[in-house]
Amino acid sequence: MHSPFARKLHDTQDDELVRVSLAGLIRLNRAAGGLALSPAVIRAARGGNYLSSFKGRGMEFDETRPYTPGDDIRNLDWRVTARTGKTHTKLFREERERPVFLVVDARAPMFFATRGVFKSVMAARLAAIVAWSAQHHGDRVGGQIFSESHSVELKPEHGRRAVLHLLQNLVQVEPPAAPSEQETGAAFEAAAARLVRHARPGSLVFIFSDFRKLTAAGESSLIRLCRHCDVALVFIHDPLERQLPTSGRYRFGDGLRELSLDASPAAAAAHEQCFIQRQQGLENLARQHAMRFISCSNTDDPILVLQQNLRAARHTA
Repeated sequence: MHSPFARKLHDTQDDELVRVSLAGLIRLNRAAGGLALSPAVIRAARGGNYLSSFKGRGMEFDETRPYTPGDDIRNLDWRVTARTGKTHTKLFREERERPVFLVVDARAPMFFATRGVFKSVMAARLAAIVAWSAQHHGDRVGGQIFSESHSVELKPEHGRRAVLHLLQNLVQVEPPAAPSEQETGAAFEAAAARLVRHARPGSLVFIFSDFRKLTAAGESSLIRLCRHCDVALVFIHDPLERQLPTSGRYRFGDGLRELSLDASPAAAAAHEQCFIQRQQGLENLARQHAMRFISCSNTDDPILVLQQNLRAARHTA
């Protein structure tokens, strides 16, 4: 017979699979301290304690001057150019620190798992690790948490208090009540549009999501965002979303609805192809617009996922 303490410990461990706790997210602080963010090849120096492996400037607008050969054409000042008839470019000055903006998808499809942890739990853990790492490096931490029913925007601020504010909001997230697929798509679309307005130029933006129902309008907002920010798309998925069983009858439920599935090789192949197309679509979007793409299963170790992908970023920088 299990003791009351053993039963309580087991229940706590099970609970951590479907929801995050503040204590659990705080414990990730120690692991985040060893997360290597400094690239081997310098792309852009910052006033903080590390150098970015992403493409953004982390700069603040200073002045405009006439264009000279070799200037980055992305910095052209089209308004001054149109007004004067001569090509001008924008100059930027380095900021003392870089805002790190963490966007966490809390829509209904994120509250799902067949093994490992809920996708929502993985998203929160990844966001916490990056937040602690940014805080260790002296950067400001803020973000956005959104679902079909609400959205919270947190202005990037300094220090441990800013990270704890983000973590407390992650702990308070609750699954939405059975939204429609249209509402799920509209929620991401609206969140991406708000993100374009709220993320300051030069920010490092991580988006932790399964990217379900990503609309053309949502993609357009992400493309606009990456013109003035460094963006990483962190694609979170469950093994069943990639591969179905090839035989047997299965039932799935969310507490409100149930779905029965008669598995077959043909159905499994079609399902896998849909997943591959969705993942490749995200990868192509990221590659075409200089965003970083990170794939993460909800059975993965979040620390290892970030370490491996940031190491790859340094090697390709």
